[in-house]
Amino acid sequence: MRDLTQLYNRALSATEVLQNYNAICGRFGKTPTITDGDALSFVNAANISNETQQSAINTLVTDLKGAGLWSKMKAIYPFVGGTAASHKWNLKDPRDVDAAFRLTFSGGWTHSSTGAKGNGTTAYADTFIIPTTHLTQNNTHLSYYSRTADDAQYVELGYYNNGTAIIQITTRYTGFGGIAGSYSTANQVTAAVSSGTYYGINSKTSSTSLKMYRNGVQLGTTNTTSDVQFTNLIGKIYLNARNDNGTTAFYSARECAFATIGDGLTDTDAANLYTIVQKYQTTLGRQV
Repeated sequence: MRDLTQLYNRALSATEVLQNYNAICGRFGKTPTITDGDALSFVNAANISNETQQSAINTLVTDLKGAGLWSKMKAIYPFVGGTAASHKWNLKDPRDVDAAFRLTFSGGWTHSSTGAKGNGTTAYADTFIIPTTHLTQNNTHLSYYSRTADDAQYVELGYYNNGTAIIQITTRYTGFGGIAGSYSTANQVTAAVSSGTYYGINSKTSSTSLKMYRNGVQLGTTNTTSDVQFTNLIGKIYLNARNDNGTTAFYSARECAFATIGDGLTDTDAANLYTIVQKYQTTLGRQV
């Protein structure tokens, strides 16, 4: 058996890793499953060996780049691989450090090929994203792909600073309630929906524009109140719960199959993101 081990005295770029990958595939007469260097970096970090999953990640990355969405993302959690070890990685920056916004899971999670499901009582994940440090005032979005339909009061992604500022998304909370960007609790977008299973996006693109989308279609109303509370968003955003300034609350028992945090999205961006994510979920056979 030929030894394919290669040692370097420096870190390789995503492009160099991809070149090596393609060369090795060529030696064995195999067509590469992955054509994008960022996709390959994630697949290697998450130890994804299944070719269907590899292809799905590759297509997800190239589609996001083609739609101009890749650059707007701070964190992309694709929940592929079926284990906590594979689910923790940030597709945008697959390094195992807090600064790369990889997830740290706490409490009772169930990890499977369809996503990561909280138990609704102790399970949450720390994203290490602090709005005032890592996000931009009046230019933020949160998204969450829920595969669980129930009417319980949960928060899917969020941070709350004891009545002074909040950033969160809920896929079903007295209908559909959600918030993107920073604002007072009196200024939010809500709308009634029939089920908690869908892809929800909340986006803030200016001081007077806060929108909520279900499967790429805008719901509810647009916020028209100027936001002056961003500097109070000083805590880390949690997944499947809300960080209430150091206390974990509103634990979610929903199964998450995809989530993102990043810059604000336009109507076109939201529609494109839904199409891309739904294509990804369909490839993995877990779309809702």
